[in-house]
Amino acid sequence: MIITPIKDGIVLDHIKAGNAMEIYNILNLGELECSVAIIKNADSVKMGKKDVLKIDKMIDIDLNILAFIDAGITVNIIKDGKLLKRRHLELPEIVKNVLKCKNPRCITSTEQELQHIFKLTDKENRIYRCIYCETKAKINKKR
Repeated sequence: MIITPIKDGIVLDHIKAGNAMEIYNILNLGELECSVAIIKNADSVKMGKKDVLKIDKMIDIDLNILAFIDAGITVNIIKDGKLLKRRHLELPEIVKNVLKCKNPRCITSTEQELQHIFKLTDKENRIYRCIYCETKAKINKKR
């Protein structure tokens, strides 16, 4: 299999094996008019298996959403065929409009225009709480 290097764009590396399609869909990469390569289950010394996404265009990506999905991702910015910047992600302290509060008495249930904002309260267990009512949203999937 030959996947050519990109000249200008973004490489999302060290994605947990199996998460690439979820990221592809959440970032709406199917709507782009450029090449997007999805490499699934690639061998990795560090991880055993990993996924990689290569986007042949510079686009704006919400790194908080990306880190929320998979905090182990490495974001590589490529310019003129060379690595310009590398960023390792961590769980975001705040996530907006990614989770929805399950509490029917929360103000977000009645005030539809309010953003759903959650604050990280327990990093080890990936627990976020609604900033309005403090309802817990535990992210079960270990990423």
